[in-house]
Amino acid sequence: QVQLVESGGGLVEAGGSLRLSCTASGRAFSSYGMGWFRQAPGKEREFIAGISSWNGSSTFHADSVKGRFTISRDNAKNTVYLQMNSLKPEDTAVYYCAADRVVTTTDFTYRYWGQGTQVTVSS
Repeated sequence: QVQLVESGGGLVEAGGSLRLSCTASGRAFSSYGMGWFRQAPGKEREFIAGISSWNGSSTFHADSVKGRFTISRDNAKNTVYLQMNSLKPEDTAVYYCAADRVVTTTDFTYRYWGQGTQVTVSS
């Protein structure tokens, strides 16, 4: 069992930066692949970024955020991060982290989810 808690969301102007954190409780955090998803009002939840288990040697970023967002993990802190730069109003959404044994881009493959954190980007 893994419990996930996101933090770091907030209101930022376009062009600004935020860093989201997702801290896990429970054992064996390093053995889980981690993903970040987001859901804007009236839209489906979409994959943003993923990182493989253990040393996080493999990362994946959606085309919409590639070059602006970066996922990373610190197993010593049981935490995965999403560094978000050059934010745009269309990045406004609730951001969720998710965990499972294998990292994928599909939300229904993840068993464990955080409660979400709101990111609002003003123009």
